[in-house]
Amino acid sequence: MFTGLIREFADVKGFKKDILSLRADYKPKIGDSIAINGACLTVIEIDKEGFSVELSHESRSKLAIENMRDKVHMEPAMRLSDRVEGHIVQGHIDTIGVIERIEKKSASFDFYISLDQKFIKYIVPKGSITVDGVSLTVNDVFNDSFRLTIIPHTMKNTLFAFYQKGRRVNIETDMFARYIYHIFKKEKALDWESVDKIMAIY
Repeated sequence: MFTGLIREFADVKGFKKDILSLRADYKPKIGDSIAINGACLTVIEIDKEGFSVELSHESRSKLAIENMRDKVHMEPAMRLSDRVEGHIVQGHIDTIGVIERIEKKSASFDFYISLDQKFIKYIVPKGSITVDGVSLTVNDVFNDSFRLTIIPHTMKNTLFAFYQKGRRVNIETDMFARYIYHIFKKEKALDWESVDKIMAIY
């Protein structure tokens, strides 16, 4: 499990076949789980500069793999003693979104991200979502997209400052929204107001 709070930017040293080599200050152990751009991966090798993780065929087919270069978001798995200051993140990417528009709003920026319409049902207005491993709050949900507001602190401490229109990003929808949808998907009367009330219990 993760929190969606980025520990540091890791530098990509190389990406050959299914092995991604990273330069980072954080020193994991072999076998540790670590989120790279939001995807939970396993550390398979340690070196003086950092570590390497392995991406399965499934991972490579589900991720915005072209972004595994230059700098990437990195977060080690949370410990039971850690505070959950973001939201509970599994590191399981649901789909890839595309940044359609970026609008400056005073000191903040609004990002409009489109995605496969079948995942919209898991995105709740004012709920949580993870974009490239960053825990964020959804402002608005549309037919096949959603809007986020990125505050100056987030722009400074993530790679969002470098994101541009057309960039593909890894999307993990809220775990509780997915679970609740599957539990109640046969209930015709279920709507997001009911879901909000159920989620408030947790």
